[in-house]
Amino acid sequence: MKNVIIAGVLGLSLVACSAQPAADNGAADTVEATVASAVTDIGGDATGPIYRESKGDVLAVSGYDTVSYFVGDGVPVKGSEDHVVRYQGYEYRFANAENAATFAENPDQYAPQYGGYCAWAIGANDALAPGDPEVYEIVDGKLYLNFNEQVQTNWQKDIPGFVAKADTNYPTHSPDEHYQD
Repeated sequence: MKNVIIAGVLGLSLVACSAQPAADNGAADTVEATVASAVTDIGGDATGPIYRESKGDVLAVSGYDTVSYFVGDGVPVKGSEDHVVRYQGYEYRFANAENAATFAENPDQYAPQYGGYCAWAIGANDALAPGDPEVYEIVDGKLYLNFNEQVQTNWQKDIPGFVAKADTNYPTHSPDEHYQD
């Protein structure tokens, strides 16, 4: 609860800062830039692997704003370094402070299933394959990514079956499994 309150306050601070005109002196601009670049850390431990571009990278979902899939026209957009929420040790970026605050209030609702790995690969083959943030589907209010459009077509043939298998398979994978030497 404390983290949600902090995230909400940060979100309101960011909105307030962005709505205020810049002062003539450089001090106000510096304060605004510092607040806008703040990272909200809501904690949590990764329960499974989270897909990222390379070993050691902490950027989740290739920097896409996961809330953008659910709001407006539902088209995913890239997030900004100015709106970052750290969750389970990974950085999620957002297009605006409102989306960052929304994620911070309920990260499990907006984070992609299976840590952003391909939903079909986990379900069909118990394998970790990268999920493409632009090849996605929202099913029962949850975000699922697939490797590519052809794989997504295979996944769509039995979404409930693949989800059931993936829900069983994913927790058996360790957080660093994909990047072990």
